[in-house]
Parts: sequence; C-alpha cells; structure tokens
Amino acid sequence: MNWEMVGWLAIAASLTIVVAGFFVGKTQSQSAAVISSTVGGESASTIHTMLEIAWPVLFIASLAMLTFKEVMGFAAVLLTATIITGLIWLIDALAFRKQRAAGAQDPVLVEMAKSFFPVILIVFTLRSFLFEPFKIPSGSMVPTLLVGDFILVNKFTYGIRIPVINKKIAEMNSPQRGDVMVFRYPEDMSKDFIKRVIGTPGDTIAYKNKRLTLNGKPVTTVATGAYTDTESGGVRFFEAYTEQLAEKPHQMMVDPRFPSLDLARVRQFPNKSNCTYNDDGMSCKVPTGHFLMMGDSRDNSDDGRYWGFVPEENIVGKAVLVWMNFSSFKRIGTAIE
Repeated sequence: MNWEMVGWLAIAASLTIVVAGFFVGKTQSQSAAVISSTVGGESASTIHTMLEIAWPVLFIASLAMLTFKEVMGFAAVLLTATIITGLIWLIDALAFRKQRAAGAQDPVLVEMAKSFFPVILIVFTLRSFLFEPFKIPSGSMVPTLLVGDFILVNKFTYGIRIPVINKKIAEMNSPQRGDVMVFRYPEDMSKDFIKRVIGTPGDTIAYKNKRLTLNGKPVTTVATGAYTDTESGGVRFFEAYTEQLAEKPHQMMVDPRFPSLDLARVRQFPNKSNCTYNDDGMSCKVPTGHFLMMGDSRDNSDDGRYWGFVPEENIVGKAVLVWMNFSSFKRIGTAIE
C-alpha cells in the first residue's frame, strides 16, 4: 500500500470538509432568519458530525506526513502537536469560552484539542525522558537483535536531555564498553543508529583478523559454533562467538569469507588522524567525548570502522528490552545484553 498517497488523500479530503464546514456555517448564520429551526438544527448536526471526523484526520495525517517526508523528526512532531493543541485549548479558555452561551457546545477544533492535548503530552513526556520505542530495521546487530524486533531505549541512563535539541541538562551515567546504544548517525543526524559501544574516551581499539584488542590486550573471545542468518531474505552462514568486553559477555559473529575491513568503504570523518588502516584491519584511539561503535554482525555492519566516532551529544539512550517481535513472540521480554 502506498502510505504517502493515503496520507495526501486524507489531508485533502479532511481539509475540504473543514473548509466547506466553515462556509456552510457562515451561510447558515447569515440565513438564520429564513431557515426553520428543525432544518437548521439537522444541518448543523450533520456538519458537526463531519467536522468531528475531519479535524482529527487532518491533524493526524498532517503530523504523519511531516514525519514521513522527514520534514521533522518524530520528537519534533510530538512537540509541535503538544504546543498546537495546548495553545488552542488555552486561547479558547482565556478568550472565547466566556463569549459562548451557557451550556453551548464547544467548537469541534476545541473539542479535538482538549481530547488530544493530555494524551500527546503524556506520550511526549514518557518518550522524551523515560523510554522510547524503536524498531530494528537491519541485521547489523544479529544475533543480539533481529530484524523486526521492537525495543525499548532507556532515555535517562546516560543523563537527562532537552527533547528535540538533545542537549544534556543533568549528568547520570556514562556509556560503558559492551552497552548497546542508540545514537544519532554522525553522517545524517536525522537517522538513529543502534550499535554496541566498543571503545570509550581514551581507549585504543584495534580490530584485526576478526578480533578486538583493547588497550593492547586481546579481548577474550570464545567460539560458540555456527549461526545461520536468514534475516536478509537469503541464507548466510557465520561463525558465532561470545566476546568479553565488559563483565557480561555478548554474542557476535563474523563471515570468514570477508576481510576484517573493507578499505574502500572507509570515509573521511572528524579525528580520522586518530586511526590507522591497513589490509589487516584498523586501530583507533577514541577521542575525549566520543565513542567507537560496532555492530555485532561484524561483516554486515556499517559502523565506526568506516565513518568514525560518535560524539557524546549524539547519544539517544541505552537499549534495554525487546518488547515485541511479530515474527517471533518468544522474543518478547528479552533483555538486551
């Protein structure tokens, strides 16, 4: 289904009804002396019913298209919706409600704002400061996360941030090696990426011959067998391992057919002088205020090996739980390690 076309049709149809309702209402008001109360009442009731549907559809479809067309991020859209509905409610309460007759029905636009504002405000608050849902779109974090996993991201673990601009206003914990973290992609801040924290500020990380070295010491890695991946539509075989970056080991996998690094994919990025590349792999010293991120499916991940470091201000939160996967219900409630 073409959802963009559906969105534009919904906006066009609802906007037509809203505009028509305005002119019909104005005409009825001017002709009140010659229209019977029964006919006028029935007509007004029909218009009111249509507007009760049209205004919410116009509001929701417009916000959805702003997100779909990437005019705004979803957080900005929620903030905009909260402000618009709150202002409509407030302006009506301060300026227009007193002018209506006692017991008169609120205008449809005001009814919509009063209904939507509390709900949107609660969602915006929860999503901005507590937990935000994400869907895993690719296989770069297999076997830890599968395509289609819906996950919850803890927004306050790494500090409290102002929504939309993502500026930290309260310090909490710092990302630790081994954390699975969501962040804004340095090459396109409108996109959210999810990878594992491999290096923290000051660490020297080397990835050569499919193995990690942390500050000169090889990271403990134990083979766990083979992993068959069908997430991308085909069948691909990997070697699976547990890797001990932190207190708790995590799963990772490599494709033995590929080199540790595809040098052709390495781009220019800030602080690239901290890194060295050769046919065996790469070595980087993580700058202050930055983190080095890699996917658990090492040969199926576009990550820090290719585009560099993640600045601290790009952090969104820590992935903590799989709350839904419609293709595999047994994954519901899986903690993310």
